[in-house]
Amino acid sequence: MTFNFRALENFMDIRAILMGVAFSFMWSSAFTSARVAVAYASPLALLSVRFLMSGLIALMIARAMGQSARLTRKQWTAVIIFGICQNVVYLGANFIAVQTVEAGLASIIASMLPLLVAAASWLVLGERLPKLAIAGLVVGFTGVFLIMGTRLSGGADLLGLGLCLVGVLALAAATMLVSGASSGGNLWMVIGLQMLVGSVILGGLSVGFETWRVEPTLPLLVAFLYTTLIPGLTATFVWFTLVRRIGATRASAFHFLNPFFGVVVASVVIGETLGMTDIIGVLVIMAGILAVQLSRRV
Repeated sequence: MTFNFRALENFMDIRAILMGVAFSFMWSSAFTSARVAVAYASPLALLSVRFLMSGLIALMIARAMGQSARLTRKQWTAVIIFGICQNVVYLGANFIAVQTVEAGLASIIASMLPLLVAAASWLVLGERLPKLAIAGLVVGFTGVFLIMGTRLSGGADLLGLGLCLVGVLALAAATMLVSGASSGGNLWMVIGLQMLVGSVILGGLSVGFETWRVEPTLPLLVAFLYTTLIPGLTATFVWFTLVRRIGATRASAFHFLNPFFGVVVASVVIGETLGMTDIIGVLVIMAGILAVQLSRRV
C-alpha cells in the first residue's frame, strides 16, 4: 500500500497554510518594527515616507504587469476608503500610540478586527450569527478585557490605548464598507494608489501638527526598511494571493494567530515583558477569533 502525499497536500492545502502563517507573522511583526522606528523619528512623517516608498514600488510593479490606472468605481472607493481609514487613521493612530504603548499590547488590540467586524455585522447589520460565533465573540472580548485590565492597573497609557482602539475601529469600518476591491484586476494599482493617498494626507498632518525629528541610526534604517517592504508590500501580496487561492472567509481564519505572533515577536526582538496573564489572555483571544472564523464555514 502506497501513501498518496499529493492527496494529503490537496486535502490540507499546505501551501495555503504556509502563506496564512507567513501573512499573520508579517502583519503582527509590524507593531514591533514600528515601535523601534518611532523611537528615532516623528511617527506621522515616518509613516508618510513609508507609504510614499511602498506606493511607488507598488505602482512600478503594476506598470510592469501591464495594469492600468483606469479603475472601476468600486476600486476607486476602495482606494479612498482604505487610504483614509487604514493608512491614515488605523496606522497613523498606531504609529503615534506605540511611542507609549507596548508593541505586544498594540498588536492584541489590532487583532480584535475580526471580532469587531463580526460583532458589527450582528448588532448593526442584523446578520444572524451561529451560536459558535456568538460564543467566540464573548470569549475573544473577554481575553482582550483581561489583558487590558491588567495593563491599565500596571499604568498603561490611556491616550495610547484610546488611539489603538480608534485605529482598529476605523479599519473594521473600512473592511465592512469595502468588499471586492481586487475584482476587476489592477490589484497592484489599487494597492499603490491607496498608499499614496495615505502618504499625502499623513504628510499634510505631519507638517501641520508634528515637530519633525530624526536620529539617523542603524535600528531606524532596519526598522523602516522592514516595515516598508515586509508588512507593507510582501504581506499585502501574500494576503491577496491567499484570498484568491482559498477565499476571504477561510483566509481570515489565520487572524487567530495574530495575538500570539504579536506578543512573541515583541518579547523576543525588543524584550517586552510577557506575564502569565498576557499568555492566558492571548490564548483566550485566539480561541475566540478561531471560533468566530470557523463558524462561518459551518
